[in-house]
Amino acid sequence: MRIGAVYPQTEFVNDPAAIRDYAQAVEALGYTHVLAYDHVLGANPNRPGGWSGPYTYRSSFQEPFVLFAFMAGVTTTLEFATGIIILPQRQTALVAKQAATLDVLCGGRLRLGIGIGWNQVEYIALNEQFTNRGRRVEEQIQVLRALWTQELVTFQGQWHTIPDAGLNPLPVQRPIPLWFGGHADPVLRRLAHYGAGWMPNYRTAAEAQPALDALDVHLAAAGRSRRDIGIEARLAYGQGDTSRWVELIEGWRAAGATHLTVNTMGSGFTHPQQHLDALRHFAETMLPTHAVA
Repeated sequence: MRIGAVYPQTEFVNDPAAIRDYAQAVEALGYTHVLAYDHVLGANPNRPGGWSGPYTYRSSFQEPFVLFAFMAGVTTTLEFATGIIILPQRQTALVAKQAATLDVLCGGRLRLGIGIGWNQVEYIALNEQFTNRGRRVEEQIQVLRALWTQELVTFQGQWHTIPDAGLNPLPVQRPIPLWFGGHADPVLRRLAHYGAGWMPNYRTAAEAQPALDALDVHLAAAGRSRRDIGIEARLAYGQGDTSRWVELIEGWRAAGATHLTVNTMGSGFTHPQQHLDALRHFAETMLPTHAVA
């Protein structure tokens, strides 16, 4: 199992030196990758109509492509995963360009996790439709894969037109692996047909079992099985309960998880060093027996 860390961006300082130190420490501790969330804008909870989302304009989010490009320049082996890029609120060709450039700069260390998101305010501000995002994302996937694997692309779809054009440079990975976030049945169907992996947001493998059963059905219909994809579980650091960690890790391993990310947010930390100390504690107690490079 490849074990990484969730970049604690809503609780971390916006200081380049601290971000550099974080990336280098994660790599030195033996973690294989770092995962970052994606939100472009935060809403004002006092806006007309109110707001009930988990994040507001006071929640800090580094843009993942820029963040990972910076981290790539100060690391050598650390891999990067978006968890997840909200694809339908972004221009597809621009995402393809950003991801290809990042993949070149990091030497093929990128996994692109994608999803359709839940924040209608961001869609409005980015001038994209919220209500058809599920239908549009399937065409976006086709466009991304074509742009990453062909020097020239001619594409005519319902939402995209590419008149014989292409990216330069192309990414190192052709195509860049697409991982899917979300649990709805259409997401699992897309994953079965197009995905390299799944990023579920369940706390335990037992909670994920109904979705895993549904995924198996979709995979079989696509001529694939769970062995053909990766599964990235997320583990909350919490209060540092090692026995609970072992229980969770073994449950996910039995379910076929290939990756796991440790999330130090929500543990009451108020200083960057506390996040690093927690990752060090986890690494010293868990990585020797549970990590597989």
